[in-house]
Amino acid sequence: MRRNFGAKPLSYPQPVFIIATYNEDGTPNAMNAAWGGISEMTEISLCLSAGHKTVKNIQKRQAFTVSMAEASHVAACDYVGIVSGNTVKDKFAKAGFHSVKSTFVDAPLIEELSVALECKLIDYNPETCILRGEIINVSVDERVIDKDGKVNAEKVEPIIFDPFNNEYLKICGKVGEAFSDGKKLK
Repeated sequence: MRRNFGAKPLSYPQPVFIIATYNEDGTPNAMNAAWGGISEMTEISLCLSAGHKTVKNIQKRQAFTVSMAEASHVAACDYVGIVSGNTVKDKFAKAGFHSVKSTFVDAPLIEELSVALECKLIDYNPETCILRGEIINVSVDERVIDKDGKVNAEKVEPIIFDPFNNEYLKICGKVGEAFSDGKKLK
C-alpha cells in the first residue's frame, strides 16, 4: 500500500547547496538552497526567489559558486539558509566561513566546504525563479582527494535535505558500482 502526499516538492535526494556571491562592498555572502541540480553537461539550474540577496548579487556580478554542504559544517550551512543577507550583512562571517576568490569567476569559494562549482550566470527568470549557471570549473580541496586522485565522498561527508521530515542526512556507504552492476541483468 502506498500513501499519497499530493503535488509537492518532495523527492530524494535533495541536495544542500551553499551558493556564494560577493556583496556590493566585496564581502562574501552565502545562502542555502535545496531546489536545484545539473541540467546540462556544463549547466546547473537552481530555483531561487528574486528577493534573495544572493540572486541580486548574482545578477550584478554575473557569477557565483555552488558548494556541497558537509556534515561537519551543518550548523553553518543551515545558518546561511535561515537568515537573510538583506538584513544580516555579515552572515557569512557569523557562520564561521572563510573565503578565497575563485580564479575562474567573480565569486568566493568557501574554504570550509571541499567541493564547489564555479559558475557564470546564463540567465534568471523572475517569474519561474529559475536561475541557470554555466559551470566554468569544479574545484575540490586536496584534503578530500585520495592517493589515486579521486574524490573520497567519506571525507567530504556531503549531506542531503529530507523534505519529508525537515532534516539533514549524511550520505554514507558505498552500495555498488555505477554503470557496472546493472550489467549483471543483461
